[in-house]
Amino acid sequence: MAHTVARTLTWMAIAAGLVALVAVAPVRAGAGASAGTVPRLIFPVVGPVTYSNDFGAPRSGHRHQGNDIMAAKKSLAVAVEAGTVSFWTHSASAGCMLYLHGKSGTVYQYVHLNNDVTMKNDNRGKCVAGTAYAKGLKDGASVVAGQHIAFVGDSGDANGIASHLHFEVHPKGGAAVSPYRYLKKARVLLYAAKLKTSLSLTLGGTFIACDTTNDTLKMRVTSLLASNGYHLAKISHIVVFTLSPDTLVVDKDGNQRSLGSLANVAAKTAIEVATTSAQVILDTELPKVQALTTLSVSVLG
Repeated sequence: MAHTVARTLTWMAIAAGLVALVAVAPVRAGAGASAGTVPRLIFPVVGPVTYSNDFGAPRSGHRHQGNDIMAAKKSLAVAVEAGTVSFWTHSASAGCMLYLHGKSGTVYQYVHLNNDVTMKNDNRGKCVAGTAYAKGLKDGASVVAGQHIAFVGDSGDANGIASHLHFEVHPKGGAAVSPYRYLKKARVLLYAAKLKTSLSLTLGGTFIACDTTNDTLKMRVTSLLASNGYHLAKISHIVVFTLSPDTLVVDKDGNQRSLGSLANVAAKTAIEVATTSAQVILDTELPKVQALTTLSVSVLG
């Protein structure tokens, strides 16, 4: 996860001119509000991001109450923990916004969600499911950790400035605290898709190691294409795959090789891995050890 200070300082200079964020509605504590502790989170945005500890930074007439996670327009925002969601659709400053009332009792605010129909800043969309919120998501719905709930955008007083997610953390539904330490420790998703559907992945990157004794392949993933058309580039995840006896291994000339030949591949060699179809659950969305099984490995270097 990159924490690019230079880019964030530029954003802070731009954002200093924004109007007040985000006193749009009282924060309501969710179920289990007596718990009091913020759990280890799922990182709220999937794909390339930059952010820094800008909580408390000066803004026009107030202090920044969250962290700005800079990401491409319409990047997927996901539930950081299980809970229920509520939509907030009528704030000039926040734009399209969502509350996640976590089961821990912590309330999270997702601010400046998408309101554009195209990838341009057209402002033709509304704060509705399919534009600002995940398709099919309903106000008041229960969600699980890692579930797609919203799209990153630039609505409200971020209009036309920079696409990002303003993310706030309110333990016990109270005053905002800096999200930074929770973001640093959060588990980052490899991808996000509709849960319990079946999906296969094609992943590009570089070879790290192969353990033929334990039937595992480790690689650094830098690009991803899912069978539903979802794609990501410029990512960096270390993933360990399960090797199947039926895994097809092909060299750069298209010649088929034995599974054992992977043990001789040099580190940092370019490879492409295709996975078998698997049901989408949190374990398969995380870069978790052996959660995905290889269908084929193409050695490109």
